[in-house]
Amino acid sequence: MAASVTAISTLARRSSRHYLIPPVITTSCISTKIILFGANKRVTVTPSDYRLRCSAEMSSSSSSTTVGNSEKLTAPYGSWKSPITSDLVSGSDKRLGGTAVDSLGRLFWLESRPTESGRLVIVKEGEKEGDEPIDITPKEFSVRTVAQEYGGGAFSISGDTIIFSNYKDQRLYKQSISSKDSSPMPVTPDYGKPLVHYADGVFDSRFNRYVTVQEDCRQSSRNAITTIVSVDLSDKDIKEPEVLVSGRDFYAFPCIDPKGERMAWIEWAHPNMQWDRSELWVGYIGDNGNVQKKICVAGGDRTVVESPTEPKWSPEGELYFITDRETGFWNLYKWVESTNEVLPVYPLDAEFSRPLWIFGINTYEFVRDKNQKNLIACSYRKNGRSYLGILDIVQSTLSLLDIPFTDINNITSWAQSLIVEGASAVQPVSLAKVTVDYQESKVTDIEIAWSSASISSDIKPYLSMPELIEFPTEVPGQTAYAYFYPPTNPIYQSTPQERPPLLLKSHGGPTVESRATLSLSVQYWTSRGWAFVDVNYGGSAGYGREYRERLYGKWGIVDVDDCCSCAKYLVDSGRVDGERLCITGGSAGGYTTLAALAFRDIFKAGASLYGIGDLKLLTEEMHKFESHYIDNLVGSKEAYFERSPINFVEKFSCPIILFQGLEDKVVPPDQARKIYHALKEKGLPVALVEYEGEQHGFRKAENIKFTLEQQMVFFARLVGRFNVPDEITPIKIENFDSE
Repeated sequence: MAASVTAISTLARRSSRHYLIPPVITTSCISTKIILFGANKRVTVTPSDYRLRCSAEMSSSSSSTTVGNSEKLTAPYGSWKSPITSDLVSGSDKRLGGTAVDSLGRLFWLESRPTESGRLVIVKEGEKEGDEPIDITPKEFSVRTVAQEYGGGAFSISGDTIIFSNYKDQRLYKQSISSKDSSPMPVTPDYGKPLVHYADGVFDSRFNRYVTVQEDCRQSSRNAITTIVSVDLSDKDIKEPEVLVSGRDFYAFPCIDPKGERMAWIEWAHPNMQWDRSELWVGYIGDNGNVQKKICVAGGDRTVVESPTEPKWSPEGELYFITDRETGFWNLYKWVESTNEVLPVYPLDAEFSRPLWIFGINTYEFVRDKNQKNLIACSYRKNGRSYLGILDIVQSTLSLLDIPFTDINNITSWAQSLIVEGASAVQPVSLAKVTVDYQESKVTDIEIAWSSASISSDIKPYLSMPELIEFPTEVPGQTAYAYFYPPTNPIYQSTPQERPPLLLKSHGGPTVESRATLSLSVQYWTSRGWAFVDVNYGGSAGYGREYRERLYGKWGIVDVDDCCSCAKYLVDSGRVDGERLCITGGSAGGYTTLAALAFRDIFKAGASLYGIGDLKLLTEEMHKFESHYIDNLVGSKEAYFERSPINFVEKFSCPIILFQGLEDKVVPPDQARKIYHALKEKGLPVALVEYEGEQHGFRKAENIKFTLEQQMVFFARLVGRFNVPDEITPIKIENFDSE
C-alpha cells in the first residue's frame, strides 16, 4: 500500500443558477401479512401493524423521536457522532451473486464475505424454522466467474446437484447438495492457468450435460473466443467441452425448452454492447445433441433498433423474451413459432430488464394459479422505483403486488412463492420469500430469509430518507434525476445559518442506475452531518433507450454537466453549502469525478476510486467486453485527447485523493499513478492509496473501511471546516502536510 496527496490553499468561488423544481419523495409500505426475523425468531405482524412500523421507522429516521429539537446538541455539520461506524459499513457490505431453488423448494443464494477477503459462498436456508443458514461451499473454494471481467451466473442447481465456477482456477465443479461430506469434483479440464471461464449455465437433462457460455482466453486475454458449449456431467473422465454455437463476439442466456428440443440464446458483436444492439436466436437440437437449424427471432432486421434480452421458455414450450423495439423501453414479447412473428405481451413505458453488465439477470418467471392458469410474475422500473406484478397473458392485465421493497433486482419462483431480491430506503438488500395467491394477485405472507446488513433499532433514527429529485440540465427543457439524502441525526443540529457540506456520487458503468436503497456507506456520511446526492446523469439505465443514449459521443460532457447541474440546483435551493461541494465515484464514476474537477469549476475536492484518467490508455489496455464501448461513448480521436483529465493537469485546481487496486484489469493502476504524479508535480494536494490483492472494486472489509475513513478525513481537513467525530489517522497529503 502506498499513500500520498496534493492541495492548494485557496479555492476559486463558483457561481450557480436558481432552479425551482420541487423534489419528488418516493416511499412504500406493505399492506399484507409479513414475517420478520430477529434473533432467530419468526414474528408475524398484521398489515396495519406493519404500516405503523414502517411509518415509525421512516419518521424516526428523519427526525428525533426521543430528543426534542430544543435538547439537541449544536455542532457543525460533519462533526456529529454516529453509531454507523466504518467497521459496521465494511463488515456488513455483503452482496448477492444469485439465487436458486432446488427440487424440494429449498432456497440457496450466493453471498460475498468481506471479512473473508471477499470470498463468495453458496448458502442454503436452514432445514427448519429458526435454524441458521448452512454454508454449502467448502472453505477452500470461492464461487465466482470472471467471464467478461464482471462475471455473474456463477452457479446453477438441478435436483441434488450444484454446478459452480471456482474463482481460483475458473473450472466448473459438480457438488451434491444432500451429502454433507460431498466434495466438489471438477467437470472441466485443467488448463494450468485460469484462462477459460464459464457463466450463465443451464442443465440439459436430455443429454446429461451442462450448457454454458465459455470464454477462452488461452490465445489472447484481450480477444477471448466466446462460445456456447456443453459440458458432460457423466461420471466418466473429464472431457473437453463441445462447442454448440460459435462465430459471434458474445453470447448470453442459453436456455433449453422443456422437451430439450430447442435452445434459445442472445448474441451480439462489436462495436455494440448488449444494450445497444443484440439478437435473439433459436436453434433446434438434433438426436446427437448438436444445434442444427437456427432462426433469428429478433434483432436481425437492421432497420429496427432493439436489444433483446432474457429469453425464457414457458412450461408449454412457448418462447418469451424482453426487448426495446419501437418504444425504447424493455418490455415483454412472445415469439409465435408457426408464423415467425414477434408480438408484444404488455406494452408499458417502463424497463422490465436492465443492461447486461453481469450474467444471470432474471426479472420474470412463469407461475400458475390454483386452476393451472399460466401467468407471469415480473418486475419493472418506472420513475426511479421498482414494481412487482402478476401478468395475465390471456387477458393482458397486470396486477401489482404490495411488498416492502421499492427496488427489485431479480426474482425466482417456486410453487406459490416468489424469491425476491429487493431493498428499500429502510430495508437493506434482502431476499424475501413472498407467498402469493396468484388467482387473486395478492401477497399472503412474506419472510425475510437473508439481509446484506443487520439494522439494529438504535441505528434506525439515524437513517436519512432519500428524495427523488428532478433537476434541469444544461440542455434547455431537459431534466435529469438524482436521489438526495439530507443530513440526519437525532442527537445533533447545526446553527441556523450553516448549510451542510455535500458529497455527490457519480455512479460507475456508466450505463447503470443508482437506486434509492438503504446503504450504510451513504448513511455513514449523512449521520455525521453531510448531505449526499446520488446522480443518475444522462446515460444512466432505468429511464429507457433515449435517456441511455444521451451519453453516446458525449461521455465526459453530459455526465459531468449533469453532476454539476445537480450540485448547483441543491446550492440554489439552499440545501447545501456551495463552498463545500465534494464529488466521488468509482470506475466510470471516477472518470466523471476527475473530468468534473479538471474541466469544471464547481467542486472543491474529489475522490476517485479506480477511476479513469486517460481514455486512450484505457482503450489500449481494455478487455474484450468493453473494447469498443468507449468508442461509442467518446466518439472521435480528438475527443479521446480533449476529454482525458490527464492531458489537462493545469486545469485541476482542488485537492484529490485516489484509491486503486493493484490487480485491476479493467482500469490498470497506471491510470491513478499518472494522475497522482502529475498533480503532485503541479503542487496540488493529492494522495494515492493502492491495495494489493484488490481488483476492480474493493471486496476486502479492511480496504472498504480504510477507503471510507480516508475520504472522510481528507474532505474534512481540506474543505470541511470541522473535526471528524471518529478516531481516524489521516494518511499524508502531498503538498499539504509538512515532512
